[in-house]
Amino acid sequence: AWDVDAQLFLRKFPIAFNKVASAMLGHKPLLKEIASEKKKTFISTGMATLDEIDDVVNLFNKASCPFELMHCNSTYPMKNEDANLNIMKTLREAFNCDIGYSGHETGRVVSLVAVALGATSIERHITLDKTMYGSDQAASLEAEEFSKLIRDIRTVESSFGSSEKVVLETEIPIKKKLRKV
Repeated sequence: AWDVDAQLFLRKFPIAFNKVASAMLGHKPLLKEIASEKKKTFISTGMATLDEIDDVVNLFNKASCPFELMHCNSTYPMKNEDANLNIMKTLREAFNCDIGYSGHETGRVVSLVAVALGATSIERHITLDKTMYGSDQAASLEAEEFSKLIRDIRTVESSFGSSEKVVLETEIPIKKKLRKV
């Protein structure tokens, strides 16, 4: 929602989560209305300073409303070199909360790196056709690309393994063959 009336309208539907667009981070009446619902809310942080994010976090904490900050850059499409994914660590440490990534880049690589850096959610725009009219189209994924992104995210997640150092069964024959004692 981009205004209080729209947020009130959305209450008519069984929506599990709320989303705050980056452009709305200064709209205190809307933020208070959203926070009053106490639904988990995804808060995009594009165009915002750390002080502005701090104000929003304090508002949601005061309302006891669960939230997740979404790192993003609000250019469409965003250049990969403008992603600044290292800020995710800064946000996690500063606000002690889950940090997701809202991507406006072309392709999938930056979103995958965000997952590798610990993004707890990924938001991407979807389109039927990138050549359609509209400012979001170039930064959106078509259905097949979106499916590939999900597949690739699952691959990245499965590669994390555990924090326990183990010798895999498949390594034992190689170890016996190559190790000198």
